[in-house]
Amino acid sequence: MCVPVRETRFRVCAFSSRAEMGAAAARDAADCFRRLLTEKKEINVLFAAAPSQNELLAALAADRSVEWNRIHAFHMDEYVGLDRNAPQGFGNFLRDRLFRLVPFASVSYIDPAASDPDAECARYSALLREHPLDAVCMGIGENGHVAFNDPPVADFSDPALVKRVPLDPVCRMQQVHDGCFARLEDVPTHALTLTVPALLSAPHHFCVVPARTKAEAVRRTVFGPIGESCPATMLRISPDASLYLDADSASLL
Repeated sequence: MCVPVRETRFRVCAFSSRAEMGAAAARDAADCFRRLLTEKKEINVLFAAAPSQNELLAALAADRSVEWNRIHAFHMDEYVGLDRNAPQGFGNFLRDRLFRLVPFASVSYIDPAASDPDAECARYSALLREHPLDAVCMGIGENGHVAFNDPPVADFSDPALVKRVPLDPVCRMQQVHDGCFARLEDVPTHALTLTVPALLSAPHHFCVVPARTKAEAVRRTVFGPIGESCPATMLRISPDASLYLDADSASLL
């Protein structure tokens, strides 16, 4: 079931299971991609990398009705200082679950091992300016972050498209909760991330958020004040955003 929120174009969709949630989000995203491709020769889509996205990514990878060879793919964040082959790398996560499974026109990776993170931010920003985003497939963190825009560093008026940020302890512990790292000490302390304005530059957002650990962040996203204290509230100022929940993440609504 999907319902609009407070006379906005933000919809909240709740499902009984993660499988239903992911399948519905993938159908809606694929419908959007196909519609955009009737209007444009090519489109540009940004993807999040996290276990919360598994069902969405699997359903998209199985969808052969989308002309993937007309879509340029990007990913929204990456750790700083991680080995390029590390399984925790977000580019590697997306390569395994989507990027190598369908024939994208191109895939642009953020380099976790770049010797100059600021130069890597500038390089990826230039790519985004060349390929303005049409749609974003994303999630929400336990502290309400989007990409790696944790509350302490999120800026809804950020002049940058990509920046280097320190990671909030809650955000780093989430990586342990998700099984990506064994210990907090193993989680990198910094990352490169697209900023909130970069995410909002896309006109369409598909946000997939399962699990009880996200229930409070979901509640704040839907009902809390819009702003940096809960960066995910950016969805309520998107021209077209849908939030997909399972029974656990919707439990506080």
